[in-house]
Amino acid sequence: MPQDEQVLVVERKVLERAGLFHGLTTDVQRYLSVLFDPSVLHFMPRPQAEKDPSYKQLIPYVIMSCDGKYLTYVRGRRAGETRLVGNRSIGIGGHINPIDNEIPLFDTDYRELYNNAVEREVAEEVSIDTGHTDSIVALLNDDTTEVGSVHLGVVHHWLLDSSAVTKREQMITRMEFMTPAELQDVRDSMETWSQFCLDYLATLGELSRKK
Repeated sequence: MPQDEQVLVVERKVLERAGLFHGLTTDVQRYLSVLFDPSVLHFMPRPQAEKDPSYKQLIPYVIMSCDGKYLTYVRGRRAGETRLVGNRSIGIGGHINPIDNEIPLFDTDYRELYNNAVEREVAEEVSIDTGHTDSIVALLNDDTTEVGSVHLGVVHHWLLDSSAVTKREQMITRMEFMTPAELQDVRDSMETWSQFCLDYLATLGELSRKK
């Protein structure tokens, strides 16, 4: 990772005050109102954040579906997070950097910054030639793994009008759309966050349709 990369973090104690959870929670508003308080967010060097579990790096995690099938891929050797190489994923996303802020840092609108980051991360990894809706449907936390202990996922569900999606990043391999049943057959090969989401796919889909 670049030594000078800055990533958006929130102190773990903020999450603990809101209610520490393990796995996936759909109580989105309870957490987002706390996590996007400008007084609790700041940037720090990624190398430091990756080794300090007293902070959580905010990661948008975008699940895409079309006609009942979900976009999935295997993380190749060029993946930015080397600890996840070889794992299957149903989420696209990454770190939030200062570049996502289009206004001066002393007057940061973190919700706008976050939304910019979601669009940037998806556009860097895949090309989407179709319309979609975007709903935040859950949050992810897993303190049982080295990667999970320093990250907090914000799960988006993008409902696509068609399956016109092609890869851009070399780290994405074996990309395809699969049914929930097909994904269950390869569940053991998935990264932890994707396993959590897979277990709640029906619920997440229903939540996104209600928004």
